[in-house]
Amino acid sequence: MSDAPDLTEARELEATMQEVNSLAKEFSSELSRGIQSAVTSGKDLQSVLSQIALNVSASALNSALKPLEKMISTGISSVFGSTAGITPFAKGGVVSSPTLFATGSSGLGLMGEAGAEAIMPLQRGHDGRLGVAMTGAAAQPNITINVTTPDVRSFERSQGQIAMIMARATGRGRRGL
Repeated sequence: MSDAPDLTEARELEATMQEVNSLAKEFSSELSRGIQSAVTSGKDLQSVLSQIALNVSASALNSALKPLEKMISTGISSVFGSTAGITPFAKGGVVSSPTLFATGSSGLGLMGEAGAEAIMPLQRGHDGRLGVAMTGAAAQPNITINVTTPDVRSFERSQGQIAMIMARATGRGRRGL
């Protein structure tokens, strides 16, 4: 079992605690300024506390919206390409993390959300079917034919039969049968 989830959770908790600490400091600073303002300028306590509540609420709202802002920014970056540019997949590739992509008129798609996914170019075969394009030359098959005959005359007769069988097999291979 890996310690990675525990470490990630610990980092998230530490970040949350730092944010809470920052908000607490901001609240105490606002409260101190408000009380100081009430004493020096004669403002009533209700207006001072209202202003403090507004300032703390605005700060909490800004903190709460930061993850949403980051998610939207990441989504837009993945749709329109990052600062590094657009990655072409004309020859195929692998997407290993959640990535948004445009799907033409139907909107956005999501790939790589459950792990690595392959992008493979398609091409039509000689029979018209659409399939995965192969790169490189296909390996040539090795064919071995053993002929056992009692004499040379029998071997000469079998040559014609072998040639006919090979021609039929080659024709079938070309048609993809």
